[in-house]
Amino acid sequence: MARIHLVLLLGVLLLAGCAARQAFTEGERLIEAGEVEAGLAKVDQAAKLEPRNREYRAYFFRQRDMALGRLLALADGARIDNRWEEAEAIYKRMLGLDTENSRARAGLEAVRVERRERAVLTEAEDLLQKGNATAAAAKVREVLAEDANHRGAQQLLRRIEEKAIKAALAASGPAAVLKKPITLEFRDVPLRQVFELVSRNTGLNFIFDRDVRPDLRTTIFVRNTTMDDVLRFILVTNQLERKTLNPNTLLIYPNSAAKARDYQDLTMKSFYLANADVKQTASMIKALVKTKDLYVDEALNMLVMRDTPEAVRIAEKLVANQDLAQPEVMLELEVLEAGTNLLRQLGIQWPDQFSYSAVGAAGTAGTMTLPEWNSRNAGLVRLSVTNPFLTLNLKDQLGQTNLLANPRIRVRNKTAAKVHIGDKVPVITSTATATGFVSQSVTYLDVGLKLDVEPTVYLENDVGIKVGLEVSSIVQQVTTASGTVTYQIGTRNASTTLRLKDGETQVLAGLINDEDRRQANRVPGLGSLPILGRLFSSHNDTNNKTEVVLLITPRVVRNLARPEYQLEEFPSGTEAAIGAPPLLLQSVPLGSAEPGAAIAPGASSLPAPAPMPGRAALTAPANIAPGQEFTVLVSLELDEAMRSGLLDLAFDPSRLRFVRAEPGSVFGAASSGLAFRVNAPEGMGRLNVSYSTKTDVRAGGELVRLVFQATDNAAGTPSVRLEALSITSAAGKIVSAQLPPAVSFNISR
Repeated sequence: MARIHLVLLLGVLLLAGCAARQAFTEGERLIEAGEVEAGLAKVDQAAKLEPRNREYRAYFFRQRDMALGRLLALADGARIDNRWEEAEAIYKRMLGLDTENSRARAGLEAVRVERRERAVLTEAEDLLQKGNATAAAAKVREVLAEDANHRGAQQLLRRIEEKAIKAALAASGPAAVLKKPITLEFRDVPLRQVFELVSRNTGLNFIFDRDVRPDLRTTIFVRNTTMDDVLRFILVTNQLERKTLNPNTLLIYPNSAAKARDYQDLTMKSFYLANADVKQTASMIKALVKTKDLYVDEALNMLVMRDTPEAVRIAEKLVANQDLAQPEVMLELEVLEAGTNLLRQLGIQWPDQFSYSAVGAAGTAGTMTLPEWNSRNAGLVRLSVTNPFLTLNLKDQLGQTNLLANPRIRVRNKTAAKVHIGDKVPVITSTATATGFVSQSVTYLDVGLKLDVEPTVYLENDVGIKVGLEVSSIVQQVTTASGTVTYQIGTRNASTTLRLKDGETQVLAGLINDEDRRQANRVPGLGSLPILGRLFSSHNDTNNKTEVVLLITPRVVRNLARPEYQLEEFPSGTEAAIGAPPLLLQSVPLGSAEPGAAIAPGASSLPAPAPMPGRAALTAPANIAPGQEFTVLVSLELDEAMRSGLLDLAFDPSRLRFVRAEPGSVFGAASSGLAFRVNAPEGMGRLNVSYSTKTDVRAGGELVRLVFQATDNAAGTPSVRLEALSITSAAGKIVSAQLPPAVSFNISR
């Protein structure tokens, strides 16, 4: 009975071993096919069927660790790119392979936290868009309390702080009464009398510095112009300046360097540069903004400036225009050296020397004693022939070489890159002194393939490349009389400059080395016979030919991201006042002046305007919602054809944001030759549109389409007005047009 149990046990063990081997083999096949999870399950099954088999367990753990490493890299990459669903699925696959994997559990927890933080930041974004900056900042600080290095939260908090500072500066600025229209007509009156009249009619308070001359007089005739523009012109023409003390009080002082030092507020601003060189940026600000107080920290790539708020705003735009990531290009290079070697040796090589000599007992050829000569015999005579006596050469050898180098180099714009594939050959130089001391030094020669490239990435995604190619090899080794070893280097060089499009491949070829040698060893006389001479000669022909080919393909990885047009062209003030707003008079249409606007008594009336050949009109929707984009149409009716024009418009920048401008339908077929340009300085509330065509255009309809967006806190009735319209006719003369009244909109939530 015991024997039966033993036999059954052995049978079970044998069957288990066969099943384990079969499961292990199946698991290996699945893993090699890419089905890692299923394959590991089979291997684990085999290890459980045969627990003492160390091979199964070792293979299982090794393959599982490799699979976990690959999955972890994929999951972390997906999590960094905010693809949380994909990352969560991969982390769960890792837990399926190893339920106790700490990295997978930490990854799932990180995904959960990042999702919640993103939801909080999205809520903060919505609150900021609605104008509730305080609640938005509180939400952001919740995220920073958990992760102080959260990049998105830091950037959003910075935006909130910048917006709050700008709002505080706007609140501390002059009163809204300065934006209201006013009419002033004075002839040679004291300046203080003008300010007194303005104060009584507008409620503004004026404080004069003691150095303001009391005998200053002015003459001014303006109608329906904003109070702010009128004050600026009065002050500039009398060499005065103003400072806002509170929303209703202005300080008037002489515009001199001494008074500017006393009254002009200065702002401290730190710029942390991400891409630009801090020294170059500092030089630009010194040259353009004329800032003297400037500190540069090269370690942090930061500069600090101290200047007027207007100069700081100009510097901000200059830095934003320069602090851009440099373009980068990936150069795909293929260097091919194709060679053919042909060696042919045919013929019979006969001995080239026969020698006949007498040899004495000493064994030296040509030496014999007299007794040996008297008893001479045949043994003293030797006949020598070069060994071998006869050689038959039958060799025909053909060789082909194909050396390929395929490097890929990522290069920054206007930066040289080098590739060297080959060897460094040592050259020993000996130096002897007068005392007999000999010293040796070692230098190295680069032998092989050397490639120098310097790309220049253009805005059109073209890439200019300076290419220098050198292929060198050791021709022979030369030993001097003193025993110093040198080398003879054979080299082929090519250098050029080319311009390629993104993804275009250029082939540089023609570096050819062609060597043809023919050598023959003949028996004199017999080797020159016409046909039989081949039996008495041996020919050695060699033909070596190599060519180097370079294929270069540029692929633009990142091009220069040009800033917005408003950063490329913007008003910069005057030579004396950097960053000062332009000296402009913004006209307000008749009938919009509110009661209380200052009008001087006894002023003479202006003459009625003459009829104009053109008429302009503004059309816009009457009601809009906060955040809504809407279109303002500028129409023009003109009696004659035009070639170019210029429009100046004004709007309320606190309630409206300019989006874009498009040419109207009047251009029609002339749009192909139309030059259309828009200039809208940020925060200025002004808009300049210019256009010119190559053909005559008959104006009768829609001229320009202007797209604006109402800000989220834009409650009220803002307006857009056309302040100036200049048209050049096909004959080259300036044609005037009647300006339309301003259009107003009702913004309601």
